[in-house]
Amino acid sequence: MGSPLLSGALAGAAGTTALNAVTYLDMALRSRPASDTPEETVRKAEDLTGQALSSNSRSGLGALLGIASGVGMGTIYGALRSGIGRSLPLPVAAVVAGVGAGAATNAPMTALGVSDPRTWPASSWLADLVPHLAYGVVTALTYDIMSRRVG
Repeated sequence: MGSPLLSGALAGAAGTTALNAVTYLDMALRSRPASDTPEETVRKAEDLTGQALSSNSRSGLGALLGIASGVGMGTIYGALRSGIGRSLPLPVAAVVAGVGAGAATNAPMTALGVSDPRTWPASSWLADLVPHLAYGVVTALTYDIMSRRVG
């Protein structure tokens, strides 16, 4: 097999694209605004570092943090999946990847006080869960396909 880390990173990039597509579809169908939590997370980091950024820089960095998180989680997924091998069924791997990505993105926002999932209504949980599950399905499937082709 090729590098599980590279395969994981590429699978995470594909998963991130799926997450973004599902999120934008939800925004279009429900006519809801974009979340301000990525920008707020950058704003909290500004407060911690004493740096000041423009609104456009905050917006761009928030989006880039999302991409980096998705690719990074894919890399971790690749490392873990290569150790487990094919013994983990794809649906289980997809749920683990999706829930892991959701937890990894929400944990820093919660720690910084940007968001508190304990206060979310069911609609917010659903709006967060569905795109992350799409991430998990695409990441797991892409990794498996790449592993079979390379391995």
